[in-house]
Amino acid sequence: MLDIKTFKSALEQLEEEKKIPKEKILDAIEQAMAAAYKKDYGKKGQIIRAKFDLETGKTDFFQIKIVVDDTIVKIGEEGEDEKPARNAFGISDAGGEYSVKGEGDERVRFNGEHHIMLEDAKKIKKDVELNDEIVFPLEAKEDYGRIAAQTAKQVIIQRIREAERTSIIDEYGTKEGEIVAGIVQKIERGNVYVDFNRATGILPAEEQIPGEFFQRGQRVRAYLYSVEDTQRGINLRLSRTHPKFIEKLFAIEAPEIENGVVEIKSIAR
Repeated sequence: MLDIKTFKSALEQLEEEKKIPKEKILDAIEQAMAAAYKKDYGKKGQIIRAKFDLETGKTDFFQIKIVVDDTIVKIGEEGEDEKPARNAFGISDAGGEYSVKGEGDERVRFNGEHHIMLEDAKKIKKDVELNDEIVFPLEAKEDYGRIAAQTAKQVIIQRIREAERTSIIDEYGTKEGEIVAGIVQKIERGNVYVDFNRATGILPAEEQIPGEFFQRGQRVRAYLYSVEDTQRGINLRLSRTHPKFIEKLFAIEAPEIENGVVEIKSIAR
């Protein structure tokens, strides 16, 4: 059983420390639950969504059907391949983008698990229109437990990592071209790794001022000239020899430069 109090506390901690909005994590949880439910109980072409109640810990599942007519779909002959099923918001099952029609207005094959004809949809909702969604509650599964939860957990972890990467890029992307300050984490083969709490900066040997030395735990300022998104994480490329580093230092010390009263034409060491 999910401990809601602990779970809420974890969400707040992630939001505060990792700068990941609570809504993004909840959305990841719902998509993970929907994907796990479909894997175990779903049928081909189904669009399944989940709604997680943060107050009770209960998860409700729904099947979505897209409203269509014979201008959008065709009744395929037996054995004819179906085209990928997706929804009106561009979400395939639990995610992904698409349009109901195929390329060149080619009609897609009708799938009773994915589509609902307009005339049938009007029996449920009178003012329904083409491409609208009709929502059908799904029954709760008693055995929806360990396997589904494990599947969801893995997806949630991945989504949180993705959200964190996006958050870091958003934060440090705005600082590209500025001076940043961090703490020396380690020194390997002449390269200095600088800790910025949520990301690590790399100050290569060739970007260091000749003759200067660094120690672990030392606070250092450097010019952030590039933010790289790699498979191992976000790398902040730093320099203490870049001409802009000197210019930015002068701007910090001299308000006339910062305000544009005095302009630096060129810099040379």
